[in-house]
Amino acid sequence: MKYVFFDIECACVYKSVAKICAFGYVVTDGEFRVLEREDILIDPKGKFHLTDRKGREGIVLPYAYEDFKKYPPFKAAYPKIKSLLEQKDALVIGHATLNDVKYLCLETKRFKLPSFDFEFYDTQFFYMNAQKSFFRQCGLETMAKDLGVEFTPHRAVDDAYATMRVCEALCKREGTNAEGLIDRYGIRAGKLSGYQIRNVDSDGLKHYSAEREEQKERQARLHREFYRFVNRQMNRRSIGGELEGHVFCFSKDLEEETAISLKLAGAIFAAGGKYTSHPADCNVFIAREAGGVRYQCAIDSGAAFIPLEKFKSALKGV
Repeated sequence: MKYVFFDIECACVYKSVAKICAFGYVVTDGEFRVLEREDILIDPKGKFHLTDRKGREGIVLPYAYEDFKKYPPFKAAYPKIKSLLEQKDALVIGHATLNDVKYLCLETKRFKLPSFDFEFYDTQFFYMNAQKSFFRQCGLETMAKDLGVEFTPHRAVDDAYATMRVCEALCKREGTNAEGLIDRYGIRAGKLSGYQIRNVDSDGLKHYSAEREEQKERQARLHREFYRFVNRQMNRRSIGGELEGHVFCFSKDLEEETAISLKLAGAIFAAGGKYTSHPADCNVFIAREAGGVRYQCAIDSGAAFIPLEKFKSALKGV
C-alpha cells in the first residue's frame, strides 16, 4: 500500500470559486519512505486575492506571483493530479482535506472537466480520533508541535511533506500505521465522486455528535423550564420591594442550572425586581464569573456585574 499526501494553494477562494495555483504532493510506501514529491504550479487564470480563514487580508504565498503565468492552467495539470489521486493501491491523505477536495471539485466544474473519483482521509481527523477530542480542529502547526515534528509553512509540497511527517509521528505514537488508525477508530473515508463530496466520519465522531445533540436537547428543556417560570411569576412580583427598578439578567449557563436560577428569580420577583433575557436591557448582570458574550453586552450597556456567590449572600438581607 502506498500513501499519497497532498496540499493545495489557491490564488483566491470564494463561495463557488477556488482558483488553484499549486498542487503539492508526496508519495510514500507503507513505511513512509518517500518515493516521489513535486510542487505542480498552475496558472490560476485570475487575480490573487488572499485572505486568512476569517476572510481578512494577510496570507502571503511563498512564490513569485508573476511566475505563475509561466505555467499551464489547471486543465493541463488535471490528468496527472487525477492519476495520482485515483490510484487503486494508495491511500489519499491530506490535512483538513475537505477544503482541498472542495477546491478540486470547483476547478473541475470551472474548466468543464469530468469529476474526480477517489476516497480520502485526513490527518486532522486521525488526530481528533486519537485524542478523543472532536470539539476543536487543530492546525497542522499545532499538531506538528505536539508530535515533535519540525514544521515551517512554505510551499504546497512542503506542507504535503509536513502532513506526511505528522501522520508518520502519530502512527508511531499509536504503534500502528495509517490503516491501523483507520481500523482502530472506525474511520470511514471521505469521497469525491460525480461532483458530490462526502466527508470523513468515524465511530467516535458519531458518538460525540449524539452526545452533543442530547446535551442541546437537555439545555433547551432547562431553558424552556426557566422561562416558563419567569413568564408566569414576573407578573405576580411584589410592587415596591427593595429590588424595585432593578432589571436582572443571568448568564446562559446559570439560567439552565434551574436548581439555582428558579430560586434566584423567585427571590428577585418577591423583592419587586424584574428579569430580562436580553443582557443589553438589564441593569444588573449575574454570573459565576466575568466573561462571555452576554457579560460583555450587559457591561457595555451600563449594567453592574455581581458575582453569583456575592448576589446570593446579598439576597439573604433582602
